[in-house]
Amino acid sequence: MKLLLYENLPRRLIPFLQQDFPGSTQVALIGLERADDGEIWEFAKANGFVIVTRDADFEDMSIVKGHPPQVIWLRTRNQTKGVVLNMLLQHRDIIEYALLQENQACIELRSKEKHE
Repeated sequence: MKLLLYENLPRRLIPFLQQDFPGSTQVALIGLERADDGEIWEFAKANGFVIVTRDADFEDMSIVKGHPPQVIWLRTRNQTKGVVLNMLLQHRDIIEYALLQENQACIELRSKEKHE
């Protein structure tokens, strides 16, 4: 499964994802940094990517358009590169089961944040 990280996620994550998610990339690395959500959706669909984002927009698109592409919605405040990387790697089995076995259009991952 290859991931397409949306512009709100750091491109520096890509080398660290390659072992578990080979072929993954980030929108700026493929010239889509100025593309609208629809263009990114169509690119992901045509090229077999799962979109990873912090925005609800792609979850909304998955409800309206169905899938592919599938979406991983990171329900977290802005986090460090390490926190985001750990979320994806530590939940790899859950991600694969939900998207590949259950064929879900969108899954949500939440970080364990402390609330005051």
